[in-house]
Amino acid sequence: MASTSAGQPDGRSSAEQEALDAMRPHLHGMWAAAAPSWGERAAYVDERAAPIAERLLALSAPQPGERVLELACGPGGLGLAAAGLVGPGGEVVLSDVAQEMAAIAAARAQERGLANVTTRVLDLERIDEPDRSYDVVLCRDGLMFALVPARAAAELARVLRPGGRVALAVWGPRERNPWLGVVLDAVSAQVGAPVPPPGIPGPFALQDAGALAGLLSGAGLADVTVGEVPVPFEAASPEDWWALTTALAGPLATLLTSLPADAAQALRARAREDISSYRTPAGTLQIPGVSLVAAGRRPG
Repeated sequence: MASTSAGQPDGRSSAEQEALDAMRPHLHGMWAAAAPSWGERAAYVDERAAPIAERLLALSAPQPGERVLELACGPGGLGLAAAGLVGPGGEVVLSDVAQEMAAIAAARAQERGLANVTTRVLDLERIDEPDRSYDVVLCRDGLMFALVPARAAAELARVLRPGGRVALAVWGPRERNPWLGVVLDAVSAQVGAPVPPPGIPGPFALQDAGALAGLLSGAGLADVTVGEVPVPFEAASPEDWWALTTALAGPLATLLTSLPADAAQALRARAREDISSYRTPAGTLQIPGVSLVAAGRRPG
């Protein structure tokens, strides 16, 4: 693995970097705690993210015999889809920073009889893999949670072979994703402080398309593109929306479970009231959502 102990790509001092690194185990533990909910809802995650997965696979175009790495894989649906494209002569490595997530992905691969799929525990900011070891790197809804996104982008580029492709997705602007923005607004109002707090990465940390493109270009990737994929959130009721969104909210889910019962009840009531503006004439909810999908290649 390439050393990243000095000369931080985003200009942070060594002391600032040490402070961020001290947060890392805590944040990783939150994702580990969220893994059971992701495992229970893996089919739903795949279904909702299907348009994103389709775009990512089209942009990266995994070919028979190639080697693919999925980072921050969660239940692994994206990498499992890539396994069919690389065929028995190829390989897909599903990885997540939480061992519990990787185990879920491994079980799903085994259920499907995918002998060309393996799993690893990897941090996308410190990918413990050799230089130039993959033809394709995929990451869906993971890069925005990197404590140092520039370092993560450099790592993605490092493990690509010359001519290798990367395709990733992050959530677009917060105001265009009220399915989650409403939750964050309600929690912030309840606790009296911004959520996530300043300096802590969150779901909208990379919501600016220009900044995202610059991040990948700055890592040395060529032919960088950034586009949008609509990802509306459909739910039968405000209660169903709340249950699904908070169950998959990772670190936010941990915060919600720590609130006193009366505070949690008031928060839920506020959020359900705010989201009701997206109720359809049929009584269901149709909430806007948009993902940013980016791609690039390693020159050579």
